[in-house]
Amino acid sequence: MSKKTTYLLGILFTIIIGTLLYCYLCNDCHCSLGGETTETTTDETIEIEQQKIMPTTKNAFTIYDADGDFNIEMNDNFNFKTSSFSILDPIAPNVAGGVLKLKDYLITNPLKTIDIVGYYRSDETNNSAFPNLGLARANAVKNYLVTQGVLSKQINTQGILNDGINPDDSNTLFGPLKFGMVTLEEGIIDEALEAACEAIRKSPLVLYFETGQAQISLSAEQRQKFADISRCVDKLGVKVQVVGHTDNTGDAGTNVILGQQRADFAKSYLIRNGILGNHIDATSKGQTEPIADNNTDEGRTKNRRTVITIN
Repeated sequence: MSKKTTYLLGILFTIIIGTLLYCYLCNDCHCSLGGETTETTTDETIEIEQQKIMPTTKNAFTIYDADGDFNIEMNDNFNFKTSSFSILDPIAPNVAGGVLKLKDYLITNPLKTIDIVGYYRSDETNNSAFPNLGLARANAVKNYLVTQGVLSKQINTQGILNDGINPDDSNTLFGPLKFGMVTLEEGIIDEALEAACEAIRKSPLVLYFETGQAQISLSAEQRQKFADISRCVDKLGVKVQVVGHTDNTGDAGTNVILGQQRADFAKSYLIRNGILGNHIDATSKGQTEPIADNNTDEGRTKNRRTVITIN
């Protein structure tokens, strides 16, 4: 074989290798080899692009004290299903161990507080009583910390929209949370909290029911009142008073029972949404305290209510 032939074959071989590498590395290119055109379908392209820009988000359980010597960081965290505010079981043993270390640190440092930010996506359905799922998730973690011995007054919760958190294929969100630690000045009074609690006392959360029913559907304003009630309980240790009322339809004794059923239903709803049961008193007034005329449909509707306030 002559040198010229060898030289030409080398050039041809280089072109072939270069073409193959170009087709392999260029995701958006269409290549023609051996007379056939290979291309990715539109649906396949969209799926590939989504996989590239929306990988599963896994946030680490990280808490540190910038002014002290406390620092924990681990790959596990509290996890949730999409559109849910219930912590998935089981909680990883190292997360549970980290919470116990946090409890011991907070006991010895009573001016330290934990900030828990819960994240939620705009495409999730909020089935909680809170204004958003992020706050509901933060509150769920707060309650777990309380069951492990952390004082609720040393925990702050917040919910923030974050469409950057992405679930896995089973719709699990891994650690849609952020934790922080701050030091409070001794003797400082949270005036905004005091004002919110006083506003609840003046204008309680009122739930209305149809005759013989005990169903709850909250407006945006009612959700905010619920969140304020939860904070007042956590920070000030107040009790929640739940009182069931009815109209005068039927027997008075039966209405006392119906009012209690409504109060108990509301109490169970509060518990499901994160207010601990030992902070709630549920009673019934039956038909004895109407706020409107029982001789009209409108008046009876207003009288079928459950009033939720704080002491």
